[in-house]
Amino acid sequence: MRVVIVTGLSGAGKTRAIRSLEDVGYYCVDNMPPFLVSKFVEMCYNSQGKLPRVALVVDARGKEMFSELKGELKILNERGFEYEILFLEASDETIIKRYKETRRKHPLSAGVTVRDAIDSERELLADTKKIADYIIDTTNMKPEHLNENIKSLFSEVSDRENMVINIVSFGFKYGLPLDCDLVFDVRFMRNPFYVEELREKTGLEKEIIEYVMSSDEFKEFNVKLIDFIEYLIPQYIEEGKGNLVIGIGCTGGKHRSVVVAENLCNALRKENNCVINHRDIDR
Repeated sequence: MRVVIVTGLSGAGKTRAIRSLEDVGYYCVDNMPPFLVSKFVEMCYNSQGKLPRVALVVDARGKEMFSELKGELKILNERGFEYEILFLEASDETIIKRYKETRRKHPLSAGVTVRDAIDSERELLADTKKIADYIIDTTNMKPEHLNENIKSLFSEVSDRENMVINIVSFGFKYGLPLDCDLVFDVRFMRNPFYVEELREKTGLEKEIIEYVMSSDEFKEFNVKLIDFIEYLIPQYIEEGKGNLVIGIGCTGGKHRSVVVAENLCNALRKENNCVINHRDIDR
């Protein structure tokens, strides 16, 4: 049996995540009162296989009740019931923008601004985030990419297929992604930024792709990178690693790193579950 507890910031994509889990066969309950978690999970475990995959959304809508989740998780641990925690987050600016677009009210915004409500929510969820099995930042993620991430993480597949390779392109000027297992610096490749007609384009556009991939530096590095990663994947699987995060960085995260990351992802997708996130492409 597999139990997934979905939580995270309001506006970060929990509704989309729960729909994706339903698509891969999970029985889903949204806005579960925290104090019912252990009782519900125990009931599922005792259902004689009728509920083999269950997902629960427990979040700040429970307000002060959310603090009871810690005790409920302790009960599950004591009784030997296995579970996984999926935590969704996004930047303050992204969440504020999403609330403006939907005109919905943040669950903690009574008498305060949305930004203050987000700060309160981050504090409320901080301890749960620390113990989360999976953390997905949806700041620059399209809904379909979140859907791919969820399906890759929680669909029932073989060991190799269950290994999720998350490729993140980023700009060094904005800092390293904190959860990377491997980081590759592609700043040695020629930079489209210095070509005026290419500067405002991104690594998802034909002109940038052709510019980067036509260089000798890319061609040689690309072959060696793919060969190296394909060598490592079975080693990580043997060690029981379920999620491999590979960072590809250039100066701004808009051109070279995006092209290299896309190419690597396309190569690995032939035999692996591979998802991609361009963290800084819109900066």
